[in-house]
Amino acid sequence: MDKAQLAVVGGGPAGASAAIEAAKAGVQVTLVDENPIGLSMMALDIPLFFGQRLMPTLNNRGLMLQRVVNSNELLRTAQEAGVEVLLGTYVWGCFRNQENSRRFEKPVLGLADEERSWLLEYERLVLAPGARDLVMAFPGRELVGVMGANAALSLINRYQALTAKRMVILGSGELGLSTACRAADQGIQVVAIVDVSPTVRGDGELRARLESQGVPFYTSHTVKEARGNQEVQSIVVARISDDLQPIDGSEQALECDTICLAMGLVSSVELPYLAGCHLSFRPELGGFVPDRDERMRTNVKTVYVVGDAGGFYEGMITNPNIAMHQGRLAGIAAAESLGALDEDRAESLRQGLTPSLDVPDGSSLGEYHSAWLSSLIAAGSTDVVVCLCEEVTRRDILNVTPPRYLGWSSQEMGRRSISTLLEEGPINLDQLKRLTRAGMGYCQGRRCREEIAMLVARAADMDLAQIPMTSYRPPVRPLPLKIMSAREETDQERRDWVKWFRYPTDKIKELEERRGRG
Repeated sequence: MDKAQLAVVGGGPAGASAAIEAAKAGVQVTLVDENPIGLSMMALDIPLFFGQRLMPTLNNRGLMLQRVVNSNELLRTAQEAGVEVLLGTYVWGCFRNQENSRRFEKPVLGLADEERSWLLEYERLVLAPGARDLVMAFPGRELVGVMGANAALSLINRYQALTAKRMVILGSGELGLSTACRAADQGIQVVAIVDVSPTVRGDGELRARLESQGVPFYTSHTVKEARGNQEVQSIVVARISDDLQPIDGSEQALECDTICLAMGLVSSVELPYLAGCHLSFRPELGGFVPDRDERMRTNVKTVYVVGDAGGFYEGMITNPNIAMHQGRLAGIAAAESLGALDEDRAESLRQGLTPSLDVPDGSSLGEYHSAWLSSLIAAGSTDVVVCLCEEVTRRDILNVTPPRYLGWSSQEMGRRSISTLLEEGPINLDQLKRLTRAGMGYCQGRRCREEIAMLVARAADMDLAQIPMTSYRPPVRPLPLKIMSAREETDQERRDWVKWFRYPTDKIKELEERRGRG
């Protein structure tokens, strides 16, 4: 088990700034960042919705390490400040003493890289795992080339490994416009920006720049389907009426090889949840986020959450100083709590740090996401697959239908629906997950969790804030079995491994000898 006074998860602007600030105060800091992510994990759309738009160069770990460092000057600054920086290392669990766990004297993180898994004990913890893409379903969403905006930006900015030539972006706003600008900078043709809203959302300067480059905007439009043979070849969009219904005869096919979802981002809250942080539904920040004070501290006094993990709003894209200020505030607070800074010095360092801008009204963001879902259902029906891992459709979720591959059903199951579940008690998304298997695949719900909650809220006629979040258990990402044990198998164990369908080799020989003796 390794040890650190301060563990920082995430090497982006927020996490790196926290690590630098604490290290300058004399705190022993370990910063863990999962980048560069292995190609095999990216192929599973973890941690972001990469949509298979990946170059083979991602297999060159040395090159990717170099690009990750070159794309983030703060990582170099952190190393110069004395921070232990662990790149290519991901956090798969967060453990603390509680009713069903009394093993650890102090809280620990479960870490892993491509070779091994180990634990890191900490006294203070800053979580900056970022955010992932909000994903909604439409026919053809399973094709190679459908991906998230956050994943696209990561492949462009960090890895230089995005295989896209002609891109259609779904959603304007700061996220969509920024993605379009960065794609255009890389020589990718932005075929169109499609938005369900009647007007273009987002920064006016970014919009003007894109318009000057000839990028068309399709407002009051939705997606009918993506077309292609295994890979995206085109997308069919349709104009929608004021009540979000597709207008007959308005369909238009746009040739492209990549469809980028920029409808919004969702805070990655798995680790704050495991750390015991209280989460509240904040629609203006994109959903469930940790409760924090002005110093970024959560209800768990040793845990701080910064950056997109604490809630995402689009002003953070065009003003990266917000994430850096949040990180610095957390680093100062952690150092002060550890006795590395006195109160006066800490207060002077906090001067001028602004942790947020004016956050917009949450109802507008919730209405925007709801409008997208309503238009997509109207254009694509409820038979569209929401959970790609387990092949669960919207209809399966609404009817609480078990997966078809199980091959069993009953009259009682046929009468089951969201309404019948409501009659039995409050809606529980964990129960729905067990009954339908939606969200139980290898991506662990990263590509379907939010749409499922929105579907349930609509069917139950409830506000989305009333739908409780699903629970999380470690590991919060898939782990290769080879790194789950630190002990190597012996040659005999490999040779005589007891499996349910055969005996060990020596047992088989013994049985054969007995048969030979009659």
